[in-house]
Amino acid sequence: MLTDYQAQYYSLQLTRRRASDDSEKLSSALIDAKVDLNPHQIEAALFAFKSPLSNGAILADEVGLGKTIEAGILLSQFWASNKRRLLIICPSSLRRQWAIELEEKFYLESMIFESKRFKELHAAGKQNPLERKEIVICSFHFASAYADYVAQTNWDLVVIDEAHRLRNVYRPSNKMGKTIKEAIKESKKILLTATPLQNSLLELYGLTSIIDEHVFGNIESFRSQFVRQDDGLNYQDLKERMRQVVHRTLRKQVREHVPWTERRPITIKFKPTPEEQELYENVSEYLQRELLHSMPQGKRHLITLIVRKLLASSSFAVTKTLEKLIKGVELVLEEKAPDEDYIATLFDDIDEIEDLEEEWDSEEATEDILSYQETEAIKSELVELKSFRDLAVSIEHNAKGEKLATALEQGFTMLNELGAQRKAIIFTESRRTQEYLFEMLNGGVYKRKVMLFNGSNNDPLSKQIYQSYKQRNAGTDKLSGSRTADTRQALVEHFKNKAEIMIATEAASEGINLQFCSMVINYDLPWNPQRIEQRIGRCHRYGQKHDVVVVNFLNIANAADQRVFQLLDQKFKLFDGVFGASDEVLGALESGVNFEQKIAKIYGSCRSNEEIEKAFDELTTEFQEQIDARIAESQDKLLEHFDADVIEKLRIRLEDAQISISRFQRWLWLVTETYLRGKAKFDPKTYTFQLQESPFDFAVKPGIYSLDKKNEQARRYGINHPLANGILKHYGTLDLPTSHLEFRLSSGPKHNEALSAIQGHSGWLDLHMVEVNSLEETDHLLFTAMSDDGEILAQEQISKMMDLEAEVNADTDLRQEVGLTKAHKNLLKGLRAQLQEHDSRHLQQEVNKLNRWAEDRVLLLEKEIHDTKKRIKALTRDAGKTLEPLEQLSIQKKIRALEIRQRKQRQQIFSQEDKIQDARDKMITKISKRLDRSFKEKHIFTLRWTLN
Repeated sequence: MLTDYQAQYYSLQLTRRRASDDSEKLSSALIDAKVDLNPHQIEAALFAFKSPLSNGAILADEVGLGKTIEAGILLSQFWASNKRRLLIICPSSLRRQWAIELEEKFYLESMIFESKRFKELHAAGKQNPLERKEIVICSFHFASAYADYVAQTNWDLVVIDEAHRLRNVYRPSNKMGKTIKEAIKESKKILLTATPLQNSLLELYGLTSIIDEHVFGNIESFRSQFVRQDDGLNYQDLKERMRQVVHRTLRKQVREHVPWTERRPITIKFKPTPEEQELYENVSEYLQRELLHSMPQGKRHLITLIVRKLLASSSFAVTKTLEKLIKGVELVLEEKAPDEDYIATLFDDIDEIEDLEEEWDSEEATEDILSYQETEAIKSELVELKSFRDLAVSIEHNAKGEKLATALEQGFTMLNELGAQRKAIIFTESRRTQEYLFEMLNGGVYKRKVMLFNGSNNDPLSKQIYQSYKQRNAGTDKLSGSRTADTRQALVEHFKNKAEIMIATEAASEGINLQFCSMVINYDLPWNPQRIEQRIGRCHRYGQKHDVVVVNFLNIANAADQRVFQLLDQKFKLFDGVFGASDEVLGALESGVNFEQKIAKIYGSCRSNEEIEKAFDELTTEFQEQIDARIAESQDKLLEHFDADVIEKLRIRLEDAQISISRFQRWLWLVTETYLRGKAKFDPKTYTFQLQESPFDFAVKPGIYSLDKKNEQARRYGINHPLANGILKHYGTLDLPTSHLEFRLSSGPKHNEALSAIQGHSGWLDLHMVEVNSLEETDHLLFTAMSDDGEILAQEQISKMMDLEAEVNADTDLRQEVGLTKAHKNLLKGLRAQLQEHDSRHLQQEVNKLNRWAEDRVLLLEKEIHDTKKRIKALTRDAGKTLEPLEQLSIQKKIRALEIRQRKQRQQIFSQEDKIQDARDKMITKISKRLDRSFKEKHIFTLRWTLN
C-alpha cells in the first residue's frame, strides 16, 4: 500500500504531458490497448510525431503488418492527452471495421457518419454534427461532400486509411482529393497505405503534399528535379526528403518479432473447350482492330482491358458485356453518341472500377466516337458482335469452372495436412462469374457452405446474413447504424464461424482481415502484381497461424496467359516463400499499373505465338534489368529507413517499451489499490480486483476489473477508464502537508547500489511540477533532495527511493533546514538548457526543410532560363547550317522572341526569388515565435525522508 505522497507522485507521472520524442509518451496508450506489443508498430507511432513541428506522417508498412494498430496507438495517445477531436477518413467499406478495431483493441468509442445521420443531427439543432465526444469515422465521399463542416472542426488528428486513393491529388481533375486536402489542411494527419508508390513518383509528391506542402517546392519543381528522364534521378536527395514524412517497414525486417508463415502454391491447369477457344479467338481478334464503333475512343484502352478480363473469367461474364457493346454499335447507327450511362453499364460487372478508371486515365484519348464511318461497316460489326454473343450464350459449361472442384479438393487436403481450418477465399474479377461459381458449388457438396462478397452485397444470402447479424446484436455497440459497414462485418463473421468458401470480387482485396482463412484461390489472375499481393495479404498477414495455400488457374492453350503466369510466378515470386514479391521485386517495379498496361499492349498487338513469345521476352528482359538494379541497391531504397542494425534497434525498442509499460502498469495498480482499500478486493498475481461499490458520484459499475488484456471474464481497466480518471484526478490535486516518510530499502530490489550508498541517512526533499509551453506543452517533475550532511541526491536515487515501501512517521519535528533552494535553481537551469537544445534541434530541422523548399522554387526559375538559353543556342546552330534566306529570317525571329523571353525571365527571377525568400522568412518567424518559452512552476509537496 502506498503513502499519499507516493500515490500523488505516481498519479502525476501517469498523467503528465510528455515531449513528442519522449519514448514513454505512448505508454499510457499501450497499457490500455488490447494488442500484442510489436516493436515496429511502436517505432512507427513514435516516428509519426517525433518533432513538435511535425504535421504528420505517411505510415507505409507492407500489407499485414498492422498499420491500423499503429494508427490506433496514436489515436489512444491523443485521447489520453485529452486531445479528442479525432477523425478517420477511409473507404466506406472499412468504416465498420475501424469502429470494431477501436472498440475491441483500444476501448475507444466512435461514431460512423453517413449523410442520413448527419442530416438527422443537423435537423435536430446540432450546428455542426461532426463536433462529437467520440471519434468520428467517415468515407472519402462523405468527407468531400461535407468538407465545409470538416473544415470547421479543429481536429487534433486526422487518420486517412488506404490513402493511396488520394495519391493523384496534384491533378486538377481530382476534385475530391483536393477538397479533402483543403478541408483538413490545418490538422495533423496520418496517412496509411501499403502502396505509397504505384504508378509514378508524382504520387509521392501528391501524398506528401497532403501532410506538408513545404517538403517540396511545388509540382513543377518536383517534376523538374525528380521526374527527369534525360539525366537520371537524384534518388538520394528524394530519399532524404521522404525520410521526413514516410515510414515503411518490410516484413523481412520484423521476422524475429513477428512470426511469419509461408505461401504454398498450387497451379491448376485447364484447356478451354473448342467453343470457348473459338469465342476467345474471335473476340480477341475483334479487340485488336484499329477502329471499333462499340467503344468511345476516350475509353478504348480501359474498355478493352475490361472485356479481356471478362473473357478470361467466364463465358457468362462476357455475354452481358457483348450485349452492351451491341447496344453501343446500335447507338452509332442511330447517330447517337454513347452517353455516360452507357459507358457505366459496360463496367457494372467490375468492382473497384473507379480505381481502374483513375489508374488508366493517363493512357486515354479524349476524342468522341467516330460516327462518320460508312453505315455498311458499322452494320457488319454489329452482325459480328451478335454472332459472338450467340456463341457465348450457347456455352453452358466452362472448362476452368469444372476444374474448381479439383482446386478445392487439393487445397483442402493441403490445409488438412497443415492443421488449418477448411476456409477458402476465391477471387474473381466479375460479379457474373461469381454468381456462376456460387450456383455451381452450392448445388454440390458445398451446399450451404458457400457465400458471396462484393461491392453491393445485395444477393439474398448476404441480406439474410445481415438481418441475422442485426437481430443477434440488437441493442449492442456492434451495430454501427451503417448498413454497408455492418453488412461487411456480418459477412466476415459468417465466413469465420459458418461458411467454408467465400467467393469474392476485388472489393474484398482491401481492408478486411481474414487471418483465420489459409487458402487464397485466384480464379481470375490480375495482371497487376500489386493487386495480387493485396489479395494474398488478406490471409497471409500478421496473426496467420498456418502456411497459406495460394491456388492459381493456368490456361495451357493460351501462350500469352502462360507467359504472364511465368512472370508473376518465377520473376516476381508472388506465390511461394515467406514474403511473396513485396520485399524487393515488387518494389522494383514502382508501377504495377505500368506493368499491366504493357501486358495489355502485348495482348492487343500480337497475333501469333511467335510475336507473343518475342514480346514477352523483351518485357522480361526490361523488368529483369529493373529488378536486378533495385535488388543490388536494396539497402538504399527510396522508402526504407532502417540500416543493417534494424533487428537490434527493434529489440531495444521492444525492451524499452516493455519496461516502460510494466512501470506504468505497476504505478496504476498501486495507486488504484491504495485508493480503493475497503471498497475492493485485489489479486496482485493476476492484476485483477473486484469492486464492491463505486467510490465516486458518477456511474462506475461494481464487478471484476483487470489490467490483464487477456482476461476475457473481467471488465478492462486502464488509464482511460472513468474509475482510473477519478482516482488519478483525486491524487493529482491533493494538497499534502509536510511529513516524514521512512523508506525501507529491504522492500526494493537487491543490489541497489544507488540507494545503498545513502542507507541510514535522512534529509529533505521537494517535488515541483514545471509546466512548459514552447514548441509544445510538456510537464516535468523535478525532485530536489539533500541529505543532512549536505549531499545532493540524484534524480535517479530519489525516484528509486519513492518506489520503496514507506510509512509516515507522525512524531518527527518537521522544521525544514535551509539548503534546497540553490539545488532547485540549478535543476531548473539544467532543464532550461535541455529544453533549449531540444527546441533548437527541431527548429533547425524545420528551417532546413523550408530552405530546401525555397531552393526548389528558385531552381525551377533558373531551369526555365537555362532551357531558354539552350533553345537559343540550338536555333543559332540551325541558322549557321542553312543558306535559305526565308528560313534564316524565320529562325532569327524565333531567336529574338526567345531573347526577349530570357530578359523577362531574368527580371522575374529576382522578383520571384525575393517573394519566395520572404515567404520562407515569414514561416520561420512564425515558428520562432513559438520558442518564446513560458514556465509555470507548482510546488507539489515537501518531505523529511529517512532511508532505513
